Amino acid sequence: MDLKFLEKTAADVRVGIVKAVGAAGSGHPGGSLSAADIVTYLYFNEMNIDPENPEMKGRDKFILSKGHAGPVQYVALALRGYFPKEDVLTLRKLGSKFQGHPALGKVPGIEMSTGSLGQGFSVAGGMAMANKLDNDPGRIYVLLGDGELEEGIVWEAAMSAAHYKLDNLTAIVDLNGLQIDGNTADVMNVAPVAEKFAAFGWNVVEINGHCFEEINYAFTKAKECKGQPTVIVAKTVKGKGVSFMENNAGWHGKAPNAEEVETAVKELGGEF
Repeated sequence: MDLKFLEKTAADVRVGIVKAVGAAGSGHPGGSLSAADIVTYLYFNEMNIDPENPEMKGRDKFILSKGHAGPVQYVALALRGYFPKEDVLTLRKLGSKFQGHPALGKVPGIEMSTGSLGQGFSVAGGMAMANKLDNDPGRIYVLLGDGELEEGIVWEAAMSAAHYKLDNLTAIVDLNGLQIDGNTADVMNVAPVAEKFAAFGWNVVEINGHCFEEINYAFTKAKECKGQPTVIVAKTVKGKGVSFMENNAGWHGKAPNAEEVETAVKELGGEF
């Protein structure tokens, strides 16, 4: 693991998120920024993928179950070499392949159309089961938001994955404590998250979702675990890296204006 490289890349991912959402005039910056370190680690250190051959057999797959955070996946894919990074600046524009939520068949590297909360997690379980049946070595990674845990389908999928011992499945919960209507604890309390997954039969690893050493530890533990799916409960900060967005639910689904984009890009270290 190249720590400095990952930190710089994560900063670039965040700049791309801010610029893309700003150019679109709409989108979801808060939860995209909170997930940037996890997504950066997956695409640049963890997953067996090939930008030159997105359909490679035996590849690992990433499902963004919290599909409204599409900008973080788009920018990571661009920086990984799937398409020119400038393309993501067409986000949400008429005729753009970069929809507000990831759409299968439009963007290389997208494994599932997501956005209906909970469904990405459920399908990820199905993909993991299919890989077991096909003796496919690819691992399945799926990212959920903590507000998403309010969906009942999440817990049906959690029960199923544990029952079928899907140890090739790793879920990550982006636990930033906020959703569009405010604090998750006030809207619909999902705590205690780690204990809930443990009760459903999952191997649980709790980390700081902005510390690459802890992220590396968690994914290592996930690969070592046999007979259980693993969930990484990652404590994060909504809007991480942009001072006026951090821990502010108002930035869940609001685009920055040109002046705010300039301020945010400067805070994050400049152009990506």
